[in-house]
Amino acid sequence: MLRVEYRVTPDDLDKALRSDVQLGLRSEPKQLPPKWFYDDRGSALFERITELDDYYLSRVERELLRHHVTEIARAAQAVELVELGAGAAVKTRMLLDALSGSGSLRRYTPLDVSGPFLERAAAGIAEDYPDLDVRAVVADFDHTPHPTPASEARLLALLGSTLGNQTPQQRHAFLSRLRGVMGPTDQVLLGLDLVKSPERLVRAYDDPDGVTAEFNRNVLRVVNRELEANFVPEEFTHVARWNPVAEWVDIRLRAHRPQHVTIPAVDMSVDFAAGEELCTEISAKFRPEGIRTELAGSGFSVTGWWTDPDGDFALVLARPVDGGA
Repeated sequence: MLRVEYRVTPDDLDKALRSDVQLGLRSEPKQLPPKWFYDDRGSALFERITELDDYYLSRVERELLRHHVTEIARAAQAVELVELGAGAAVKTRMLLDALSGSGSLRRYTPLDVSGPFLERAAAGIAEDYPDLDVRAVVADFDHTPHPTPASEARLLALLGSTLGNQTPQQRHAFLSRLRGVMGPTDQVLLGLDLVKSPERLVRAYDDPDGVTAEFNRNVLRVVNRELEANFVPEEFTHVARWNPVAEWVDIRLRAHRPQHVTIPAVDMSVDFAAGEELCTEISAKFRPEGIRTELAGSGFSVTGWWTDPDGDFALVLARPVDGGA
């Protein structure tokens, strides 16, 4: 059975986009949140990125799940799988199969901000798993689901190193909010990219075919379409570079030449100097000791840890220290 629930309306998204554009393009440096990449086109572009040779994250994470999903399912014993930032839900099927095989799973709740993309993915899951109650929730990624009864264990999954798109302060706030809606039998499964050579990291976010660049520029197309702006996306170069102090990949758009952009829907105009950069995303990388410290600081205890032989990526299972909500 499939249900689709909208926690955000088109009007909510419009107000959020207007606010982010007004605040972000007046800040120094200029910035736009990465969630605005993900309209229908942007979501499809991201799925293409996950199949690129240099974008090892999805490939390694899939292999980790393939090898350890039975252990994860046995440890979770979840009645409900909640996937935050579900996207196309490709890796989800391994979790669904393992949790179904354990005999406990009854519900699947994917959350994503791109409504049409999520609906199609959830419909495919509902068709392939007819005994599963599928409740797709269209919501801002930062919004977490309402808790189910504490007696029904949930596994909350945040895969793809999506947590790395936030600064340490944002991660702490997000994990603390997540803990606040978790019951004593709930657990969270995180997929996290680990620190490695800067050369490999930058290649993962700057492919020679330009798919990542087009994905990055899609945020400008979204602002053009939704707010009647006149950005020329082709006049911005995709930039990805390693920040060794913060230990994240810094992703930006650099103006080729001086530009004057008008955004009529918010009665705003903005100027870009030649070479000026617009911050669109960070992708933080993690160290094992840092992960444990961050989770402990947000009220979690690590109960499971799996990584590949090369130490590229980790799957981390954690539960609230004192039972959460």
